[in-house]
Amino acid sequence: MSQLSVTSPLLFEPIFMERVWGGRRLEALYGKRLPPGATIGESWEFVDRPEAQSVVREGAYRGRTLHELWLESRELVFGGIPDAPRFPLLVKLLDAQEKLSLQVHPPPEVAGEIGGESKTELWYIADAAAGAELYAGLEKHSSRRKIEEALQSGTVEDHIHRLSVRSGDAMFLPSGRVHAIGAGIVIVEIQQNSDTTYRVFDWNRAGADGSPRELHIAESLRSIDFADYEPGLVESHGESLLRHQLFDVEKWQLTGARCVTAQGSFAIVHCLTGELECSGVRLRPGEFFLVPACLEERHLAPAAEDTSLLRVTIRS
Repeated sequence: MSQLSVTSPLLFEPIFMERVWGGRRLEALYGKRLPPGATIGESWEFVDRPEAQSVVREGAYRGRTLHELWLESRELVFGGIPDAPRFPLLVKLLDAQEKLSLQVHPPPEVAGEIGGESKTELWYIADAAAGAELYAGLEKHSSRRKIEEALQSGTVEDHIHRLSVRSGDAMFLPSGRVHAIGAGIVIVEIQQNSDTTYRVFDWNRAGADGSPRELHIAESLRSIDFADYEPGLVESHGESLLRHQLFDVEKWQLTGARCVTAQGSFAIVHCLTGELECSGVRLRPGEFFLVPACLEERHLAPAAEDTSLLRVTIRS
């Protein structure tokens, strides 16, 4: 595929995932065409995994999977980012209408030993009900011994740090940080390409079949960072929400045309508010596109008032 044939950003079909804690908020907020009657908790927007593949919706690469682009057109689409077996990010929208289980993702040194995949992630709060909360890290009075005892007595909640959140907040979750999303929150999740989650605690509730859901106590105790006390929300530095070796995330308030990246670098763009345009493709709230490294005209322009976006990049 020649460079000149790619004349616009790439749009992908979302993959909707039913979850017991999900709802229909993605439809109400963004007009997503959810399966009728389904309780949707996740919309996978960019994914390159054996069990799930993003597919290009239109344009030069229509019908091609993200993995095919990664293997066959890497320099054109992604530029000179570090090599990996698969595209290294997974980007989702989450609709948590009920509280999720308390979870942890293993750090790299632990993941390899217990057969999992490490996962570091960033949450951007796109919408939050009044009084919404996140759970992240431990309270200062906690310790490994106290957590182990609380797992036996069903009182783990007393040891987990809570943070009140509203739309526009963000939370960084390095691997090893115990966490849960509270009810009434829609999140943009940018994460490592991993699907390993260890369930620490499920608030003493039953699953859909009436039985308690499976917990992963041994794996969780190996994975939790027991020195991770009372982390705060992300403090932005100008437009930057996160600069990390895995990915960088910026929030832009788009007041005029602006180049999304230098040519030779790719970017994932998510419209938060308003409407934006790039090379004839418009993006509305809740939508994403990938600006390929080879695209010649790569300016983002606001097409409505109060246009804001998230920009995700990976350093070369």
